Amino acid sequence: MRVEREHFMLNGSPFYANGFNAYWLMYVASDPSQRNIIASAFQEAANHSLIIARTWAFSDGGYSPLQHSPGSYNEKMFQGLDYVITEAQKHGIKLILSLVNNYNDSGGKRQYVSWARNQGQNIFSDDDFFTNSLAKEYYKNHIKAVLTRQNSITGIAYKDDPTIMAWELMNEPRCTSDPSGNTVQAWIADMAAYLKSIDHNHLLEAGLEGFYGESDRHKQRNNPNFQVGTDFLRNNQIPEIDFATVHSYPDQWLTSQSDDDQLLFLDEWLNSHIKDAQTIIQKPLLFAEFGKSSKDPGYNTKERDELLDAVYSAIYSSARRGGVAAGGLFWQLLSEGMDNLRDGYEIVFNESPSTTSLIEEQSKKLNQVRVMYKNHIFSNG
Repeated sequence: MRVEREHFMLNGSPFYANGFNAYWLMYVASDPSQRNIIASAFQEAANHSLIIARTWAFSDGGYSPLQHSPGSYNEKMFQGLDYVITEAQKHGIKLILSLVNNYNDSGGKRQYVSWARNQGQNIFSDDDFFTNSLAKEYYKNHIKAVLTRQNSITGIAYKDDPTIMAWELMNEPRCTSDPSGNTVQAWIADMAAYLKSIDHNHLLEAGLEGFYGESDRHKQRNNPNFQVGTDFLRNNQIPEIDFATVHSYPDQWLTSQSDDDQLLFLDEWLNSHIKDAQTIIQKPLLFAEFGKSSKDPGYNTKERDELLDAVYSAIYSSARRGGVAAGGLFWQLLSEGMDNLRDGYEIVFNESPSTTSLIEEQSKKLNQVRVMYKNHIFSNG
């Protein structure tokens, strides 16, 4: 897959597709007795017209890690990821693999700065992950280890595997110690150039949530009421970043507001990012996370369905005009019996008939857009 201006291109025609998040794939697949869960999840996704899966290619320190310590890897976990990639290919699913977490779950930037501190580095906060030379070296080494991994099942190096659609530098990078955005901008530019020096075959995105920064103070009014040191416009204009991402969690960002007000915010959030990706960034846009928690006060399924429908409808409206919005990945897909991973946002298909039918209907519509472009625009030259 590649990018031409504002489109994903696959086999010569624009690529539009919805998908899902399932951060747990590698972890579950690292236990061979549980691998049927992976096959089942991919089969269910494919049955509901979902083509993209976003998941973690990291687990740093702590319990059952991928990376025990800098440069020391757990082969059992890597073999789990090998299986995930192999199984995704069998079911026609493209993968987006994220390389580190902003948060402490599965280690994240805190684990990297802890490793650097243990080597005598002068570390003041977790945000030193973005600037400390040793922490950055450790992270670059992880990029190299994952990209050059040779799949134990297929023999294909990850950097050469077409099942992988894209790499993600970080899940939701934030650097609140520098609201100017300069720290994150420099880090993305550095890491993106390094990753591309190893792998030119795959697309790359930064992992951003979509918050506007100081490059356009007028746009900052579209943010919820906080700054996290990222800049949707500036960060995504880095040449090595191939496409932009947006996350959408009005229930987390606007906790004191009503469901109706959260939906109004969401509509503006969706439309402003689609417009800016189209006219300013001029790259494809993926809504890489969105959802509504069943743990929200007064939650009901209808309101979750309204939120999902708003995201999917904005994507479809852009896509059918040949626009930048290329797809949406809801958070998160679980299979039956995975109660220990429930976080309130989980969608288990046979538990939620209205949500499931909405996802499938919208995904089929988006797939039809892809087929339309393939069959008509490009066959007519």
